[in-house]
Amino acid sequence: MSRKKMASIEDLLGKREIQETTSDLSDELLERRKYEPRICSVFSMPYTALEETDNFDFFVDREAKRKLSRIIDNKVQYVVGDDSLKEQYGKKRNIGIVFSGGPAPGGHNVIAGLFDAAKKANQDTKIYGFLQGPDGIVENEAIELTETLVGTYRNLGGFGMIRTGRTKIDSTEKVALSKETCKTLGLDALVIVGGDDSNTNAAFLAHEMMGDGVQVLGVPKTIDGDIQVRDVQGNVLCAMSFGFHTAARAFAKEISNLYTDSASDVKYWHICKVMGRVASHLALEVALQTHAHMTLIGEDLANYVDKQRIEKAQKAGAVDYTAYGMTLRHLSRILCDGIVRRAAVGKNYGVIVIPEGVLEFINEIQTFIIKLNTIIAEYNETHDTDFHSNFPFLSNKLEYLRRLARRSREDSSFTIWNTRDDDLFDDIPAFFQEGLLTERDSHGNFQFSLVETDKVIMELVKDYLDILREKGIYKIGIERQYYAKTVKKAGLDPDYYGPILFKDYDNSNFLMVEPSIISIKTLRQCLTRKGAIKEGENIPAAIEKIFRKSAPKFKTQTHFYGYDGRGSDPTNFDCTYTYNLGLTVFSLVAGGATGQMAAIKNLEQDFSKWKPIGIPIAPLMHLEERKGKLTLVLEKNVVDVNSAAFRVVKALREEWLGTSPGNDMCRKPGPIRFAGKGEEDRPITLKLNALDIHG
Repeated sequence: MSRKKMASIEDLLGKREIQETTSDLSDELLERRKYEPRICSVFSMPYTALEETDNFDFFVDREAKRKLSRIIDNKVQYVVGDDSLKEQYGKKRNIGIVFSGGPAPGGHNVIAGLFDAAKKANQDTKIYGFLQGPDGIVENEAIELTETLVGTYRNLGGFGMIRTGRTKIDSTEKVALSKETCKTLGLDALVIVGGDDSNTNAAFLAHEMMGDGVQVLGVPKTIDGDIQVRDVQGNVLCAMSFGFHTAARAFAKEISNLYTDSASDVKYWHICKVMGRVASHLALEVALQTHAHMTLIGEDLANYVDKQRIEKAQKAGAVDYTAYGMTLRHLSRILCDGIVRRAAVGKNYGVIVIPEGVLEFINEIQTFIIKLNTIIAEYNETHDTDFHSNFPFLSNKLEYLRRLARRSREDSSFTIWNTRDDDLFDDIPAFFQEGLLTERDSHGNFQFSLVETDKVIMELVKDYLDILREKGIYKIGIERQYYAKTVKKAGLDPDYYGPILFKDYDNSNFLMVEPSIISIKTLRQCLTRKGAIKEGENIPAAIEKIFRKSAPKFKTQTHFYGYDGRGSDPTNFDCTYTYNLGLTVFSLVAGGATGQMAAIKNLEQDFSKWKPIGIPIAPLMHLEERKGKLTLVLEKNVVDVNSAAFRVVKALREEWLGTSPGNDMCRKPGPIRFAGKGEEDRPITLKLNALDIHG
């Protein structure tokens, strides 16, 4: 039988079907490019104007008032429809836009919204995209954005259209170069899309460029969700930065898959660290999306009070200040309690969600970070080389700290690092010491993403589980039916061996082996003592099998969720949110605003209630320690433990832990979609908080 002649690879690659199948243009990508997000009703008007309001007040930092005097008195501005401003609205403009900081899903739609509004107002308006972040402004590296280029990236994730960078325009030289770039391009406005530092940059540039006729505006971007704006009365002006929803959904989808895996394989605890250095918003949303068995919320840990230690100190006539705030040791005990209780009903597996910056909420760790940040910053300021170059190895760094401790004994005025600090630091595992002494980021912040937070916590958990195993407390519950079947099959009487083996044989469906039985040796001793076997006689194989099944092995798989989520294609919510932010930016430009941040008020409510606004950036700034110095920055928002979203998670913790027999309450959020009936309209966090605020 002759074999059919195979086509050459050239012929195969030339076929249209092959080309379509292997094209980088997937059906999903093509659908996303064509998708048109909804727009707020005000943008259906021919033109827009800005309407200032005095309904919102902010606490103004004195330093912000001094350094940003030209924009400190800005008001909140509503974008309103107007059909009489054609000349002002439709004049030709040159507008620059830049991405700053890490990517966040939806950034391209900010550009698309700005581009569409600007071109609709005047086809001759030019939009310039600065390449690779603020460096593009400083070095005048920009491209004119076209319909084709913008269309290529509509509704797609990442910042690939113009890319991004982390440079800060924070020196006289950089500001001067930025001004020159704006002058060369003839810019009327500059739009900075970024997080807290980037919007801080926007405020300072708005102040500096006021006399140059260049408007500077910010757009709130961060997947961490820590840019939220409320006035002094608690009125919400910006409920969440863009990119948060998509990242949380991306993480939640993968984490729900891990629950499916753990419930199938029944042998792993999946430890899931999610991004969020300063705030635990992502962890909170993931908890609501997945109902993970245990989720740590840093802000909750910071509020912890050990009542037992307080009472003990009171009886001794003293005050125990260490009773306020969670310790690493106590945190490990809390996790162990959940693990042990699940094991008792046969569930020696599960999912734990840990925010990246959880250690920042642990008092003892925070104290070390503050002290070490100061030590490193002071060293770098007084030496020609930096701390990490001079002390490249952990042993070098530890020796330097010991010298400081010795100095504290000789000089009572030197208190930054004393002998007690040195002794406590020596007790920390070497890998964590190295983490605490790792190089700081460009802003002088401790880089939690480089520390194996999950490893630090889980090492303590494993150590304590070993202790509980030795005490006979950590055991896997044996289903009564399984026990009876196994023992009967071996020709033994379950009711005879049951009271010998189990402490709860008379009243439980999941049987717990006696605490004193922790090994084959102690099992033999127990059976001999009870007369079930004679001295030197073998343990019945079925009984030994039951014991071994009850002896737990704590196995973990660790996962980090960060870069994958921030690179995801945006959800419908983020597509719509960011496109409307882009439209808002143009309205702010057309209305002559500067020093404002584009935002959508009522974001936590139904889309029909969304209101585009401009929020003054300067009044949102406060002094914060950076590189050992107090610096004006946009204030970050942490999880409010009094919010409805957190209170709901706290109330359902026990149910989600799943310490009862039967199926757990884990939730499957499904894949990210930008259209369809199954797609949620906003983050669950916002939905719950809206119910609390608006009834």
